[in-house]
Amino acid sequence: MPHRSAQRIGPFALTRTLAWLRICAIAGQSTAVLVCAWWMRLNVPLLPLLIGIGVLAVFSVFAAWRLTQPWPLGEWEAVGHIAFDTLVLGYLLYFSGGASNPFITLLLVPIALSAAALSARAVLAVAALAGIAYVLLLYQHVPLPVSMHGDSPNRFSLHVAGMGVNFVISAVLLGFFISRLARVLRLQQLEVQRIRERALRDEGILAIATQAAGAAHELNTPLSTMRTLLPELRREHAGEATLSEDLELLESQVDRCRTILREMVAFGKAQLSQEPERLRLDQFIHGCLERFQLLRPEAELTVTLDPELASTVLRTPPGLRHALINLLNNAVDASAANQSDAIALEVSRDGPWLQLCVRDHGPGFDDDPEITALGHSHKQAGLGIGLALAEATAERLNGELVAGNTGRGARVCLRLPLAVIAEK
Repeated sequence: MPHRSAQRIGPFALTRTLAWLRICAIAGQSTAVLVCAWWMRLNVPLLPLLIGIGVLAVFSVFAAWRLTQPWPLGEWEAVGHIAFDTLVLGYLLYFSGGASNPFITLLLVPIALSAAALSARAVLAVAALAGIAYVLLLYQHVPLPVSMHGDSPNRFSLHVAGMGVNFVISAVLLGFFISRLARVLRLQQLEVQRIRERALRDEGILAIATQAAGAAHELNTPLSTMRTLLPELRREHAGEATLSEDLELLESQVDRCRTILREMVAFGKAQLSQEPERLRLDQFIHGCLERFQLLRPEAELTVTLDPELASTVLRTPPGLRHALINLLNNAVDASAANQSDAIALEVSRDGPWLQLCVRDHGPGFDDDPEITALGHSHKQAGLGIGLALAEATAERLNGELVAGNTGRGARVCLRLPLAVIAEK
């Protein structure tokens, strides 16, 4: 089943191309009518032709307005635009020789454009309309005008010249606009592909979150049992110093596990409420670093915070703190691969963006387009969800995750728009 966004790509791109083509048609038709009437001195029905061009100009304004509206533009609406253009062209040809006019082949242009963007059924409808217009113009039309001085001996030469001009115009229109339309379609198809990949990634994250919620619920019972038994074991073996120390350590680790589970539940509730936490940037960074240093006390972290940003109040969603800690944690693992514990966090502003950049001294990223894919990890024991979660958090805030190498390791930047995240 085709993606819904993909179904609207062709009609919208085609209608936008038609809007530009319509402007060219108005300019070209006006020039042709005026040249025939005033320079070539032909008896053209000037008023009907100018009325037709005027109607096309009014419709062009409407079509331009329609393209700015938010509601979807369907395939048959695009066919309606083509039908109107075909009817106006047929009207103009009716007053200028009908099928004997060398510009009759311009009826093929809408068919070629629709074939590049619409379904086969819609293309058949456009072709049928153009065919009906051609047949009617064979029998119903105002004959080609002649010079005001009578029949010209060069009338055939004039027709041949018109065919030459028509060929050049058709070639330019088809070559330029179809290539432009194809480029727009390729770009939009790539965007649809990215949207699909994001949807699949978000589904994977949701599945992981569901499993994590179930695991947290199941782990709470054995942890509570262990928390109850450990003090009793310590009392029973109070005289054994080594065992008592081990039991004390085990008890502290159980408490830490229970704290993590409580934080997971609190994080889930905060996600459901969608209420962002309001903190100064320096307070937010300090809170993240406190949590991170408890997790990775061996890390040698260097922090650079732009003083002008320190007092900026942020609306920090629950996932942002975890995203930054994930990036710091990944950086420590990467540096450890090169026997180093040094990492750096740089907080700066780049125009309208707030940048949280983490640098490590590891081997860097390889040339892998799946670097942020869910389940893809460069670490042997990694789960492959850290960068994916950070990227998902950035995208929810209309930001982006930019990863690259610096020559002495990797650099990952969480770029967030200040217009979205900063308190106004």
